Amino acid sequence: MADSDYETVIVGGGAAGVAAARYLHDAGVRCLLVEARNRLGGRAWTASRAGFPLDLGCGWLHSADRNSWVAIAERQGRTVDRTLPPWSRPALQDSFPIAEQHEFSVAMSAFFERVGIAAAGPDRAAVDLLEPGSRWNGMIRAINTYISGEELERISVHDLEYYEDSNVNWRVIEGYGTVVATHAAGVPLALDCPVTAIDHSGARIKIGTAQGMLTAEQVIVTLPTALLAEEAVTFSPALPDKVEAARGLPLGLADKLFMSLDGAEEFEAGSRVIGRTDRAATATYHFRPFGRPMIEAYFGGDNARALEQGGEQAFFDFAVTELTGLIGSGFARRLAPIAGHWWGADPFARGSYSSALPGQAGCRAILAMPVDDRLFFAGEACSPHDFSTAHGALLSGLEAAEHLLGARGRHPR
Repeated sequence: MADSDYETVIVGGGAAGVAAARYLHDAGVRCLLVEARNRLGGRAWTASRAGFPLDLGCGWLHSADRNSWVAIAERQGRTVDRTLPPWSRPALQDSFPIAEQHEFSVAMSAFFERVGIAAAGPDRAAVDLLEPGSRWNGMIRAINTYISGEELERISVHDLEYYEDSNVNWRVIEGYGTVVATHAAGVPLALDCPVTAIDHSGARIKIGTAQGMLTAEQVIVTLPTALLAEEAVTFSPALPDKVEAARGLPLGLADKLFMSLDGAEEFEAGSRVIGRTDRAATATYHFRPFGRPMIEAYFGGDNARALEQGGEQAFFDFAVTELTGLIGSGFARRLAPIAGHWWGADPFARGSYSSALPGQAGCRAILAMPVDDRLFFAGEACSPHDFSTAHGALLSGLEAAEHLLGARGRHPR
């Protein structure tokens, strides 16, 4: 890098890092956004496959009625699709009769009511709130792996209750990842530049990277908790509280596989099926997203972990087995894999999004706490109520940037 000295270096070019860098750059702070990948967006990634922009990471604008990415997308000229999401409508009924869908909905609501009541007491694992013997426990488990990326045995009741969702969910036709990456337009950045060490012992902070040494007055760290927990970046002096907090907020898994579908017009756009209703190790299939001739399949938790061992073929084989079991053996001939990304194997993510282990919900506040007004931390795991989302990451990035400006004696914008 021709220049190596900055007022602020932002480590990580995901939603939090992009938001913080955009804010500081526009405020006149001489900053650099440093990203290990050859692209921006982090776990928000839109890839062009089969002639379409596909979100291989986050794809839904959750809490869209208060999600700041909506306004950002519209300022960019993107198309925000306000169509109701598939899970807000009945699933196809051939394999899941409407009466059973209603029974499941009642059971799922009752589960979350029990979570709300239990959250008033000592923290514990969310699995404790399943109704013993309920036929819907497997499906409740499966849906929670999509929500949290993790199994109920490893989810804090307090953390699950702290999450806030307005239940308004929209999408960006051009891709959520496209919006996040574009938001950094004009911000100084260094790609293909993994950070390996941050030395905050001296008057200026030294940031060791694959492209050489940087120095800065302040640093914002927006790395996923899995990398902090593994100490992929070495801090000097060490920050054991941050490492322990990150270990209390492990990343779960939520992977997707896009498949082409011949004769897709047979199915209504935005319709869905659930692979199995009696177990957690299943997938959910959305037919014709945006009217496209494809299926978007969702896999979560331990099921996704197991399938990642076999890569794309394992995911595709699993999907074909479930779908032919529902629709008929001939359906296999109409399917072909298009694209997926296995976030647990991604060296710069090691997972999809964070959930707190039982007893560890307080780790979010610990992780987000600045160090000496020189090191600041942001990312979806730092959000107290919007964790696991790109808008939670954005809000945490803005908060870190505002605190940084305040520490510099400058008024936040």
